[in-house]
Amino acid sequence: MPTSPLDPNIVLKRDGYLRPNIPAIMQRYDSYRKWKDIIELHEGGYQKFTQGYLKFGFNIGPSGAVVYREWAPNAREAYLIGDFNQWNRTEHPMTRDEFGVWEITLPPLKSGACAIPHDSKIKISMVLPSGERIERLPVWIKRVTQDLDVSPVYDARFWNPPSSETYKFKNSRPPKPTNLCIYEAHVGISSQEPRVGTYKEFTKNILPRIKALGYNTIQLMAIMEHAYYASFGYQVTSFFAASSRYGTPDDLKELIDTAHGMGLTVLLDIVHSHACKNVLDGLNEFDGTDHLYFHEGGKGRHDLWDSRLFNYGSHEVLRFLLSNLRFWMDEYQFDGFRFDGVTSMMYKHHGIGTGFSGGYHEYFGDGADEEGIVYLMLANDSMHALYPNAITIAEDVSGMPLLGVPVNEGGVGFDYRLSMAIPDMWIKLLKHKSDSEWDMGNIVFTLTNRRGGEKSIAYCESHDQALVGDKTLAFWLMDKEMYTHMSDLTPMTPVIARGLSLHKMIRLITHSLGGEGYLNFEGNEFGHPEWLDFPREGNGNSFHYARRQWNVVDDPLLRYKYLNNFDAAMNKTANKYRWLDASQAYVSLKHEVDKVIVYERAGLLFVFNFHPTNSYTDYRVGVEVPGKYKIALSSDDPEFGGFDNIKPDSEFFTTALEWNGRKNFVQVYIPSRTCIVIAPDV
Repeated sequence: MPTSPLDPNIVLKRDGYLRPNIPAIMQRYDSYRKWKDIIELHEGGYQKFTQGYLKFGFNIGPSGAVVYREWAPNAREAYLIGDFNQWNRTEHPMTRDEFGVWEITLPPLKSGACAIPHDSKIKISMVLPSGERIERLPVWIKRVTQDLDVSPVYDARFWNPPSSETYKFKNSRPPKPTNLCIYEAHVGISSQEPRVGTYKEFTKNILPRIKALGYNTIQLMAIMEHAYYASFGYQVTSFFAASSRYGTPDDLKELIDTAHGMGLTVLLDIVHSHACKNVLDGLNEFDGTDHLYFHEGGKGRHDLWDSRLFNYGSHEVLRFLLSNLRFWMDEYQFDGFRFDGVTSMMYKHHGIGTGFSGGYHEYFGDGADEEGIVYLMLANDSMHALYPNAITIAEDVSGMPLLGVPVNEGGVGFDYRLSMAIPDMWIKLLKHKSDSEWDMGNIVFTLTNRRGGEKSIAYCESHDQALVGDKTLAFWLMDKEMYTHMSDLTPMTPVIARGLSLHKMIRLITHSLGGEGYLNFEGNEFGHPEWLDFPREGNGNSFHYARRQWNVVDDPLLRYKYLNNFDAAMNKTANKYRWLDASQAYVSLKHEVDKVIVYERAGLLFVFNFHPTNSYTDYRVGVEVPGKYKIALSSDDPEFGGFDNIKPDSEFFTTALEWNGRKNFVQVYIPSRTCIVIAPDV
């Protein structure tokens, strides 16, 4: 059945300011319709088209025969080579169809064993029209390994473990969380020791921490195989291979299955915005041309990332990328994706040297990359059609309208967008403003400035802020005193007291005011010291900063435990009262002199005093619903490193007098640099 056309009134009902851009929105939707109808008519719909991995790459039939297919239209000859045939370049020729797809079938050996041994090395050898012979790693390969003692170039492995060694999933996916609380993690840095961590260690040691902290979702970075460890996983070479640095594919399956058993949703940080430019072990120049999976020339190259850019207008590229999404969902049981580099995909300038003021003219017209946007529409539409509970998140700095709106309503189809302006605001405040210069109005504006009807993920800092060249919030706040005064055996210095207080306040106001979801990067919940720096030539290939120092939060004498305790209590309170599910907060006070912010959300009253020195007794704050209130969370609790000036059993009674636009008021004691959440006592 042909895809229904878009009714422009649906778009205008959501945002009337889009009227001048309706032609552009209709055009991209019609392009999406064309592709979807082609897929439906010629490819069996999303169901079959997104399972390209069952046709391409290596697949084993019921009889035990191995079928290998590869798209390489520029090749004139192709051969399968590897350990199985002593790397004989002519013994196993492949045949070509009219679409440039090469194929070979290897029947089982007389013994019944597979013709290609499990975990043996393999390649495709091709002869080009010029007569040159090239050798490449199969594009759809599911396992590649690297031996840095020999070469940085990866080896492709034929992965076919016996059934007895294949991981069997035991747990079903947990229900889709509506109050998304994400723990962003990198398996490799999760070890306390100066080395690459493993999937099994993450399963055993880190999953229980995440669960105990109250997060309901994990976002795994750097899973797709990447040649350079220090790229943080963003220079992908083999899109269907789980990184072998951390263990085997079955180890990753066990990690995800164990997380599901704990009720944790697992998202993959997917990189479809670009690909590593490596030739010998990547997609680049796979069949001898520079335009097989990518645009040719400058259009196919990202100047800042030094990488290749996909041709989203190619039928086979769409098959490859959409199948890649389906593969991770199906084979590994991921629950959704955080799409990296969405800004680069949606604009021809890729966001390079371009600022976005919020004017709608910046999002449409010649600057927009229609093919990239349409791919994202197809990606979101197909994954949500095949997996109704799938979650997709967009990393976009531009503020593209309709990004988080369903495709059939004229949107790009993401469930959430990352609020990338929020961490920038906190860093700028800590770097450039004294505490007395903090602008309460601007803080509230930045935290609440999001498009109506589109869900956002708020965060104080992600992996970007932890990287070398920048500092975590904790390090900006406390710097060198983290080395000398984070022990309870040392005096609580003004720097440490300020740092602990603001770390908690920044997290709570971001969590409760900034969006419909929340994200934290691994270790930042307890104020992880220093920064993140992967082993590289510039640091002597050291792992010192490429690890997480869990020992500091586990040491009962160190003050990191207070921040960790607060993070867990904050998530627990959020889950109990469901403020991430609630509509946007009503902010009743932004007092620039007192440095106080007051708002209500999910029936709770939030009061923040950012003043560096002033505490307020019987401070009057407005509240809509009358009644008796009690403290649900206080940053001043000794368990969180507070000074215990606010008694946890305090009670608050409303007075029926309008205050700050609310029907009632309560009076609270709010010390300097503290925050409280009070809830109806029911």
